[in-house]
Amino acid sequence: MSGQSEAMDIATLLERYDARVPRYTSYPTAPHFSAAVTPKDYADWLAELPASQPLSLYLHVPFCEQLCLYCGCNTAVVRHNGPRVSYAEAVGREIAMVAARIGGRRRVTHIHFGGGTPTALPAQSLIKLMAQLRAAFDVAADAEIAIELDPRHLPEDRLAAMTEIGITRASLGVQDFSPVVQQAVGRVQCYALTAKVAETLRARGIAGLNIDLMYGLPFQTAASVTETARRAAGLAPDRIAVFGYAHVPWMKKHQKLLPEAELPGAVERFAQRAAVEQTLLAEGYVAIGLDHFARPEDVLALAADEGEMRRNFQGYTTDDAPSLLGFGASAIGSVRQGYVQNHTGVPAYAGALARGELPVARGIAVSREDVLRRDVIESIMCRLRVDVVAVAAAHGFDADALLAAAPTLQAMQHDGLVTWNGRDVTVTPAGRPFVRSVAAAFDTYLTAGTERHARAV
Repeated sequence: MSGQSEAMDIATLLERYDARVPRYTSYPTAPHFSAAVTPKDYADWLAELPASQPLSLYLHVPFCEQLCLYCGCNTAVVRHNGPRVSYAEAVGREIAMVAARIGGRRRVTHIHFGGGTPTALPAQSLIKLMAQLRAAFDVAADAEIAIELDPRHLPEDRLAAMTEIGITRASLGVQDFSPVVQQAVGRVQCYALTAKVAETLRARGIAGLNIDLMYGLPFQTAASVTETARRAAGLAPDRIAVFGYAHVPWMKKHQKLLPEAELPGAVERFAQRAAVEQTLLAEGYVAIGLDHFARPEDVLALAADEGEMRRNFQGYTTDDAPSLLGFGASAIGSVRQGYVQNHTGVPAYAGALARGELPVARGIAVSREDVLRRDVIESIMCRLRVDVVAVAAAHGFDADALLAAAPTLQAMQHDGLVTWNGRDVTVTPAGRPFVRSVAAAFDTYLTAGTERHARAV
């Protein structure tokens, strides 16, 4: 096939399948949450948590030292420590309130500090929050305690605090090492600094290291992202996540400051993604799910091989806790009965806690069919395959409702993205970049709220 013909085929596939679809870190997805789920509902759900099941905890810190122009997170620049300390105190009140409604010190196997930039909190606030978590919950001795970091803003006292609170894994935001791209997106971060932080973390006993990269940014090319991927692999992280930039300026106004004329088109974005993948595979990483790469010996790679990898709001994970409790402004939690999300704004979040209320703003109760479709979608996203009939039977359904997706699957099979025999769906290597679109075939909520989502590739 000539290069021109191949490009035409990719362009056709992108036109057909590069739709705005969710990342499927939950199902139903967040655009379908509503105020119909109340703080009282969440209190009732917490009281019903099975005592024998472990929990996973997520703490959201909505502060950064600088705002990156590509950012889609719930965060803001806060210059002074006062609001940060006050926020940490509010999160502490939420921890106590949630623990009281659960009753007893439940076992915790995973804790994740996300943001924003969690180390925007003062060191003593981080230490106090972890002490409150350990007092309220039975944190397992081998629990993974992860944190997201901005290497540009990591003072010594935060490093010391991370050691004290027992951080075991750190994710370093990088995105791109090209100075031209960094200037365009407002995140100037040299390779030497990133390498120094990685070295420092390892020297302090934080052995798990992730690096986050991004394609689809202004001024990026297939050649430039190849060089970034090569240099990132040179830091020998256990895992590398490669995300496609989501350009949603109608939701994130600061993205309008990016030079939109320099954003790559769909075919170029696809080429960038392929270039990063080829580079990381050549560097000895294995591809996992949609957008992750890991060393073959890493526990995430092993879980993927064994069909035990999961997907939650932090992306791909080895976390198998049935319930995830979210703390902080905008944090999302997942329990058997459904999903809840806290108030997004810090004033509303802190105000609810000051009134003695759980700070839940919205959520969704899941039906039996939602749970069925969630398992189908998670299997596609994590294992790149699903036995539709077997999963339906395991949930007490016949497969008729799920097989309504058959016309879409048949079209995808014709285009080489999946194999489909009326029962088993398997994503092909060519279909892996489109796995979100494959999962979307089973999403009955997708007709509304699609403007909230990024392109599939």
